[in-house]
Amino acid sequence: MLVLTRKSGEQILIGDDIVITVLEGRGDGVRIGIDAPRGVKIQRQEVLRAVEEANVAAADAAPEAEQRIKAMLAARRPAAPPVAPPRES
Repeated sequence: MLVLTRKSGEQILIGDDIVITVLEGRGDGVRIGIDAPRGVKIQRQEVLRAVEEANVAAADAAPEAEQRIKAMLAARRPAAPPVAPPRES
């Protein structure tokens, strides 16, 4: 890990096309600006971790969930129309 000390307005370059600018220091935090090409994903780790945890929780359904869903779908299914008896010729 590279550790740098920067002042407000100073920049850090990553490769040829990513620029990180220190905007200001606030208490125990720092505001930064990131200028990168559209194709580069920039995500906050804590948000990504929260989404992953929510996905795992959603995938871990209760054992009876499948039966409840099937019952709900069956209740919404319209009744089949009556079938006429075959005609005699």
